[in-house]
Amino acid sequence: MHSPIPGLGRVMVFLAAALTSASLAVPEDREEEGVQYGQVGTDVTLSCAGAHAGSPVQWRRAGAAALPEGSAIWQGALVLPHASLATAGTYSCHGEDGGLLHAVSLQLGYLPGVPFVSCRASDYENFSCSWTSSVETFLPTRYITTYRKKLLTGEEKRRNKNGHVGPCLQDPSRPGTCTVHGSEFWSSYRLNITEVNPLGSSFRLLDITMQAIIKPDPPEGLVVEPIPLAPRRLHVSWKYPSSWPKEPHFQLRFRLQYRPVIHRSWSVVETVNLSEVITDAFAGLEHVVQVSAKDFLDAGNWSEWSAEARATPVRDPATVASEETTTDTSLESLAEEPSQAPNPEPINHSDPLEKTAVLVSLGIFAFFVLAAVLIITILIWLRVRKHGKDKTKPHNFLVAATHLKALPKAQIL
Repeated sequence: MHSPIPGLGRVMVFLAAALTSASLAVPEDREEEGVQYGQVGTDVTLSCAGAHAGSPVQWRRAGAAALPEGSAIWQGALVLPHASLATAGTYSCHGEDGGLLHAVSLQLGYLPGVPFVSCRASDYENFSCSWTSSVETFLPTRYITTYRKKLLTGEEKRRNKNGHVGPCLQDPSRPGTCTVHGSEFWSSYRLNITEVNPLGSSFRLLDITMQAIIKPDPPEGLVVEPIPLAPRRLHVSWKYPSSWPKEPHFQLRFRLQYRPVIHRSWSVVETVNLSEVITDAFAGLEHVVQVSAKDFLDAGNWSEWSAEARATPVRDPATVASEETTTDTSLESLAEEPSQAPNPEPINHSDPLEKTAVLVSLGIFAFFVLAAVLIITILIWLRVRKHGKDKTKPHNFLVAATHLKALPKAQIL
């Protein structure tokens, strides 16, 4: 036989959770006395509470000489068709004698839209969610934030058929965020973010798993130091983020990026240790180093990069000694050699007669060169022409001999 007390206790716990969820949000916007809310684009009717039935009334708008265009008075009420944001203001109704009967402040806006929600877990025991409104409503808005655990054990299902429901706690110092404490790393949750204003409400349901949203905070205490007598090495060390619980079964792995300050491309190294030795640094150049973290089992996402730390590897002793020797030798040679400084008084080589003589000489030389080329060309032409004539003589002789052979002997004699 089961006692009814545990069942009553479960009901009380559920009611307490629901009340806490509502109370942790921004206090509910009760309709203030003398304030009326309306939706932009609809017809808004303002009632004159102090008027007697059938008695004529006058409506006025504070700070305006006339009522909005298209407004009408019907049975003592003021009707504002297709109200816009500019229609908002303070309205008052008056009796025949001009006495004030009622005043109302009209605020206009829009229905809430479905909020944008994202969640992140900086450790495996808690997760936080943030949201932004998808519609600017121009009206007072509050949020109701709750969650429900989706994957339950058999015992939990028997105890609570609706699953575990609780509030996602809102922090007044961080508007637009809420936190669920005591979450379980291997569980799934359904988050409900409801946006409420005087015209209505809208909500978003978001299913999350801790493994998918885990994103550690950046590692802390990053230190970079040069290693003596090691020109290309830097020793880097860091600490776990303080928000990550130090448990042996929930470890982090790390990603190290570094580069010389004068370069743009990064080199990246991954490790599970809290220190690393960079072995390919550039001697004598300042390097910038950052580190990020991720769950050891590769769940979730990498953290943001840590703050930068800088250090310069020591210079190679052999290189330093060689540079010093070269410098000393150069200084000694400069001290022994006489000064090669030029005479401060410039030498004047601009003699007009000398320039004229040079130009005349060049002109005469060019004339003789052209004459020689012309003579050689004429000689070659004559030689070619004479050679052509000599070749035609044997041909004429053969023609004459052939002609004489064809004549009769008597004619030849």
